[in-house]
Amino acid sequence: MARKNSPIRPPTSDSSRRRPASGPRGASVGSRPRRLAEPPLAALADLQADLPDADDLTPLLTLGADAATGEPADAPAGERLQKFLAEQGVGSRRDMEARIAAGQVSVNGETAILGLRVRPGDVVRIGGRGYKVPAVGRLPRVLIYHKPEGEISTHEDAKGRPTVFERLPRIRGGKWVAIGRLDVNSCGLMILTSSGDLANRLMHPRFEVEREYAVRTLGELDSLRAGQLLAGVELDDGPAKFDSLLDAGGEGSNHWYRVVIREGRKREVRRLFEAVGLMVSRLMRVRFGPVELPNHLKRGALHELSDEEVAKLLHWADLPIEGIVKATVKRPGATRKPRAVLTHLPKAPVTKPAGASQSATTARTARGATTERPRAPLKVRSR
Repeated sequence: MARKNSPIRPPTSDSSRRRPASGPRGASVGSRPRRLAEPPLAALADLQADLPDADDLTPLLTLGADAATGEPADAPAGERLQKFLAEQGVGSRRDMEARIAAGQVSVNGETAILGLRVRPGDVVRIGGRGYKVPAVGRLPRVLIYHKPEGEISTHEDAKGRPTVFERLPRIRGGKWVAIGRLDVNSCGLMILTSSGDLANRLMHPRFEVEREYAVRTLGELDSLRAGQLLAGVELDDGPAKFDSLLDAGGEGSNHWYRVVIREGRKREVRRLFEAVGLMVSRLMRVRFGPVELPNHLKRGALHELSDEEVAKLLHWADLPIEGIVKATVKRPGATRKPRAVLTHLPKAPVTKPAGASQSATTARTARGATTERPRAPLKVRSR
């Protein structure tokens, strides 16, 4: 039992017996408590002198990390499993992390866990397919396809309609990823790649990559409706607008426009024109980011970018190309040197500067040149 003058009181199990809080002696419960005496300034100065500076805390937070990459200095060699699978086109890194956590991925016959790194020679299996980690990193493959009307942009179709993937060459140890789909009634540029990272950089809404379309409508826009499309109209899934709208002329009831948008919602261009009372009779994509539909590419034809052009595209997208070597083996179906398509892009450097970590938008601005066309002013012909 505690002594009578001891400040320590034994705990009580009955909460109802606790006395209500009271103020200082001689004051009621509701009165204002007295202010405690402040410590002398000299004591505060001594206390602050003992605290470490903010600069001294930084090395503690990044202890053992590499200054350029942020990776631990003693991090194991190899590539993260989810990154390797994303580069094979299996899915996004977030999807791969979820499947790894669910135990759906194995490496060399053993169930993989998050944080696992793969090395050259490892065999990764997911969804019944196997992927062998190559000994040397290689540039991803990128195809440009002139899609005709009547084909769909998915791998399979329950109705048995032809798909764009039926025309593509087989890819060893991976699959083709379509960068921006086109509906069955649309035609034009489609980009397909074996790199999931490149597809994500071009398609994700946060990067706001431009898509340019040639649109034929039944009827002509007046200044009022054209202004609505540039200012923004409300669709079923939220507001939308054109970044630029150019009158390209026409004959009779058919009229052509060139429009630019920065997102890829389903049938967005068609729905925008329908919102102001015009029906789209033909829709053709002519540009996606820095890649334009070549004039020489006929409908249903394929064009594979050369290694130099793939390196340019990776550099434009601010994706790492350091340590990747050019393929020395002649690719299937290549009978002659392909025509250059990305001639307007700057040549990719051999290595990236140490410590450079910029977003795609910031990096393109820092290079001092943009590959996207300037926004064309609206030209509406008077009736």
